[in-house]
Amino acid sequence: MPRSIWSGAISFGLVTVPIHVVSATEDHSIRLHRVHLHDMARVRTRKVCELEDREVATSEIGKGYELSKTQVIPISDEELRDLPLPTAKAIEIVAFMPWESIDPIRIGDGYYLAPDGQVAAKPYKLLRQALGRSSRVAVARYAWSGRERLGLLRVRGEAIVLHAMRWPDEIRDPSSLLPPPVELTDDEIDGALALMDTMTRDDLDTPEFRDTYTEAVAELIDAKREHREPPAAPELTAEPGQIVDLMAALTESVSKAKQTRSEGAGHADVHEMPKKRAAKKQPAKKAVAKKAARKPKSA
Repeated sequence: MPRSIWSGAISFGLVTVPIHVVSATEDHSIRLHRVHLHDMARVRTRKVCELEDREVATSEIGKGYELSKTQVIPISDEELRDLPLPTAKAIEIVAFMPWESIDPIRIGDGYYLAPDGQVAAKPYKLLRQALGRSSRVAVARYAWSGRERLGLLRVRGEAIVLHAMRWPDEIRDPSSLLPPPVELTDDEIDGALALMDTMTRDDLDTPEFRDTYTEAVAELIDAKREHREPPAAPELTAEPGQIVDLMAALTESVSKAKQTRSEGAGHADVHEMPKKRAAKKQPAKKAVAKKAARKPKSA
């Protein structure tokens, strides 16, 4: 089992579930160290006191809040741990919501909440089954690493997962980033829907969803270790730039998606591009306008 990150309890009304928290994900990235290129020796970051101009040990380092340039308020880990907050010792559930009502931009890293001992088995199962049957998620508060956080509890298989969430004021307003107003035809929208249908998957547990960057870095390391040339970078099939004909780009994208799925799965659901609709005849607005603008003949 992975190392426990935090121990406490889930507070569910008057029900308490003792738990310990473990990471639900693993990082398989290849770690590269900083080195001195002249002799390949490690380059490390040293912790130096600005006043004494000397390296200090970890035991000499603490936390502090800079009130001004000349005054720093020391804050110890014990003081942070003993803050008068109900969330300092527990993950306190404060609400239940439909999963669909949670904006994914607010959801962060995931952690498994494991029941801590036999005493936690029954209330843990109670909460898990209640969440599962209700099709809701729980919104909770908890305090880790010197700050109170917002979290989301959901069911994954037989386990309860805690996701870190951002507070509402931590989400930036995207209105200033939106493009200028443009017009789209029904054919262009139907073409995009056809491309989406062709690219639809039932799950992500397939060979095409893998970390190709890490694989490429591993191949580069192997090539340099064996004193051979690393694989050449693939040539770009097209120069990135402005799309002039949107329908042509959509049609070509659907064709390539069909080919990719056929090669990867043997059999795949493919979708044809919608036939171009005949342009609707617009009423002769100018003629009508002129006719309406005529003044009646005087008697």
